[in-house]
Formats: sequence, structure tokens, C-alpha cells
Amino acid sequence: MTAAQTATAERPGPAAAHAIGHDAAASVAAMLKALADPLRVRILSAVAVDPRGESCVCDLATLADVTQPTVSHHLKVLKDVGVLTSQRRGTWVWYRIIPNRRAAVTALLDSFATLDVAGDEPAVDDALDADLDARVTCLAAQLTGELPDPGERAVFATVRESCTALARSAGMTGALLARTERFARQRLSDRARDRATAPPQVLFVCVANAGRSQLAAALVDRLAAGRIVARSAGSNPAAGIHPHVAALLAEIDGDAAAQRFPKPLTDDAVRAADVVITMGCGDVCPIVPGVRYEDWAVGDPALASRDGAEAIRDDIAVRVRALVDDLLT
Repeated sequence: MTAAQTATAERPGPAAAHAIGHDAAASVAAMLKALADPLRVRILSAVAVDPRGESCVCDLATLADVTQPTVSHHLKVLKDVGVLTSQRRGTWVWYRIIPNRRAAVTALLDSFATLDVAGDEPAVDDALDADLDARVTCLAAQLTGELPDPGERAVFATVRESCTALARSAGMTGALLARTERFARQRLSDRARDRATAPPQVLFVCVANAGRSQLAAALVDRLAAGRIVARSAGSNPAAGIHPHVAALLAEIDGDAAAQRFPKPLTDDAVRAADVVITMGCGDVCPIVPGVRYEDWAVGDPALASRDGAEAIRDDIAVRVRALVDDLLT
């Protein structure tokens, strides 16, 4: 081997050059090892979704049929690896996620919550799979006849893009074409919106669009009774609404709840909105001049029990009432 070949062999390749550093890898590995216990994951999720921003050890002790010292042991493990911090107040100890770890913890829990929402692989509709292209083409032609203003090419492109985006999350299910039609109509409507004459429009964005953003949009629809247009979307949409949330949506929407489904975030929805509310999805929304942005720190019902999901719904409802009053006055 020549000297040049030896130097090339010793020089790290692109993968090694961009790999996570040793110290950071050791820290991440320690955290992941600490989370390799179901009760610790539940404890961490309970702290993450607590609307107070922290949880008392007395509350966490109710998560499982174990003694309080056992819960305290698990909390100590999470604290030792740098995920949680604690503060004693009187006879109780309160735990919260260390601020610079919150984004990582939220991303981790939300990602796995999305997988849990997806559940089993959706059944494939063979007939739809066989002639999907023809059906999408027929749908695009129908919408072109109803909505001639955007132009045939724009309508066809929107329908196909919408179908592709939904297929990534919803799979080849029998509902894909119906969802594509609703999603494409929404996008075309958003593009044609005239801010000067249209009612106020608000967009709720979370990670999976399977929980809190769906609840918020449904509550706006109920409270505003058509005076405000509510949209929802996800930065990483799930295949379906979370079961806890589906039950709550049925209480809010009745039969109309069945028409709600996770949708991907698009520029169309952001540009059409007067207000964009983010809910745990980070800085994923493009910044559009004239659009008002807010971030609501609310828990994720996909990570909560049924009672916890109801508490999150109530928290969202209070915020939605204030938002509706503000937009209508």
C-alpha cells in the first residue's frame, strides 16, 4: 500500500465524520437504557403531559400497583441520567423535565405515540389498489368541473399530491379516495380564500394530527358555529385518530366525527390561516407575513389515560373559548 493509499484508509469517511460524538453517544445510550422499563416510560410521559409542567411523586405513585418507594427509585434513575430534575416542597417532591431535554423527550414520546396510533397494518383494498390511478383521475376531472377557477392542471396536480401524501400515512385503505377528495377540496379552498371577505381561519398543528389538534379544531367548529374556519394538520400524521380522542370527538361532533382524519401540514393551510396554533410540533410551520402564531403547551392525549385525555380536552376547550372570543370580536 502506498503512502497515499494509507492516508486515504486512515482518513474517516463521510459516515464517521458526521457520526454523533463519543461523549454524546454515551449520554444518549444511558438515557435510552434508563427508559428500557415500561413504568419509567409511563412516568416520563406522565410528567411530560402534566399541564402544570411538573408532577408530584404522590400523583405518579398511582400509575401502577407498586409502592411509592418503587416509584421513587424509578424517578431517581431518570434523574441520574439527566432527564428529570426535582424539588422538595414540604413533605412532597415534585419532578419536571430538565428544560434542555424537553424537546428530545417530547419528540421521542410523540414519535412512538404515532406508531401506537397506527396500530396494525391497514387492510389493502385490492380493487382500489388495481385502479387507483384511474379513480384519482376521475376525481380530478370531477373537481375540475366543479372548481374551474384553479385550472385543470392545478386541480389534477393537487388531487394527485393529496392522494400521495395521505397514502404515506393512511395506507391503501378503502377510505383513501374519500379522504383524498376532502383533503384536495380543503387545499383548493385554502388557495382561493379571500382574506378581505372570508371568515377568520385558524390552523392547529401537532405531530400526529391524531389528538390535540383534532380536538381543538372540533371545539372551534362547535363553539363558532361556522363563523370561524378551523383546520388541523400534523408534521408527521398518523394513520388514524387515537382511540381516546375518537371517543371525545364523537361527544363533540356526533356522527361528523367520522369525517375527521389525520392530514399532513401544507403551505396552503398555513398561508390561508389568520392564526396558526402549534401544539408540541416544534418549529415546523413556515413563517408567513400577516399570519399570527401561537404555541399552546398542552399534553398529548395519545400518551395519556382516558381520564388524562379528558383533562387535556378541557384544557384545550378553555384556550379555544378565549381564541374564538378574540377572533369574533
